[in-house]
Amino acid sequence: MNTENLRFGIDLGGTKIELIALEGSTVRVQRRVATPAHDYDAIIEAVAQLVEQAEAELGARGSIGVGMPGTLAQTTRTIKNSNTLCLNGRAFDRDLSARLARPVRLQNDANCFALSEAVDGAAAGAPCVFGVILGTGVGGGIVHEQHALLGRNGIAGEWGHNPLPWPRHDDAPASHCYCGRDGCIETYLSGPGLARDHAGHTGETLTSEQIAEQAAAGSVSASQTLERYCERAARALASVINLLDPDVIVLGGGVSQIEHLYHRIPELWPRYVFSDTVNTRLVRAAHGDSSGVRGAAWLWP
Repeated sequence: MNTENLRFGIDLGGTKIELIALEGSTVRVQRRVATPAHDYDAIIEAVAQLVEQAEAELGARGSIGVGMPGTLAQTTRTIKNSNTLCLNGRAFDRDLSARLARPVRLQNDANCFALSEAVDGAAAGAPCVFGVILGTGVGGGIVHEQHALLGRNGIAGEWGHNPLPWPRHDDAPASHCYCGRDGCIETYLSGPGLARDHAGHTGETLTSEQIAEQAAAGSVSASQTLERYCERAARALASVINLLDPDVIVLGGGVSQIEHLYHRIPELWPRYVFSDTVNTRLVRAAHGDSSGVRGAAWLWP
């Protein structure tokens, strides 16, 4: 094995920690363990053991990149905005680096997702990529020329915590977001947001997958819910196109599995984009729920 090309990626989530070992673009090892979510020291040890076990199996050392919800505060270089609360305020990359005796690179999980798809995924070769995670929350990451953009405050791409643009009467009432504000894009376009909208209009409690299935089967109410979702997504993504003008927008997360999104949203967004033509491509992630962990590995060139 060429150890110069061995990269370890870690996806540190609230419920699971995933490791991948890439040699070039080839997966050599991939495994997951549960996250000891309330014990900081146990998280460090769990990640370190995953790396050490993989290295023992492969007989080689590699670089280490980590993706997680949240980001590094620019002043203190400690974690902020993580939904795994015991990580906040901690120097995770430095502590893991000390434990494994090598440098560690860390970025937001949406940045890692976008990087993965830009390097060897659905947006491979595109100069500017906007990656969107539509799951329990809504995340975003920007990649230019295969480099994730962080921004001065470390929050580049945090699209989900802007207000839904061009509000309409059927967007009301705005839901409260965990960030403390009302009407964030995340409250509309996350999986729970889609389910909440359907329940509010019909009284039915369905998952986003069930809503899509019923819409495909001809349910009028489910089709109306899906149309509201696509219209809101078109407005929200049009604002990204107006600001960033990416070559490709890649969708990941559970809601991204709804096939209807990929033709309906581009049909709707031209009415909001400040251009006579819209050539931006909207595509589904090539690497599925492993895209984030692959992107963490790609944090090292």
